[in-house]
Amino acid sequence: METEGKADEGSSSQRDPPQNTGSYDLSLTLQDFRPTEDSQPAEKSVLVEEPIVVDRKAIEKLTEGLLSHYLPDLYSSKQALLELNQNQVILLDTLDQEVTKFRECNSLLDLNSLFTEAKLYHGKLVNIRKDMIMLHEKTTKLKKRALKLQQQREKEAMEKEQQREKELERERQLIAKPAKRT
Repeated sequence: METEGKADEGSSSQRDPPQNTGSYDLSLTLQDFRPTEDSQPAEKSVLVEEPIVVDRKAIEKLTEGLLSHYLPDLYSSKQALLELNQNQVILLDTLDQEVTKFRECNSLLDLNSLFTEAKLYHGKLVNIRKDMIMLHEKTTKLKKRALKLQQQREKEAMEKEQQREKELERERQLIAKPAKRT
């Protein structure tokens, strides 16, 4: 019977555990629940191995009872971990969006500096335009004045020419003309 109990124990530990279709393997075996030497109280320093004969049905019922006691908690923990994982993915996506928004804000600050710089250059262009208008008005006035001076000189030159012609005409008239002999 001792060998039968050991064979039963061996076959039950080699039994296929219940399979889970999720990504986590929460299947447990009877070996996971066996006490180790470290788990023995310090008072019992001598280990005595006594072969224990246990019926196979009893082992199966104990195993099923133990698994039925812990598996629901493990499955709920598994679901909680999956939900937490999904929430982390959502949180990472949200953080990525926030980082993108902050980058856009930084680019807006760059745009604000560009607009400030553009305003500065616009002011400079307005000043240049005013200077060009003022220079244009001055050149127009100078052209008019030059034209008036040119017209006045031409008028004076014409008057001198007319004066000279009058003097020449007068001199011709003053020059004695030989009288006609008759």
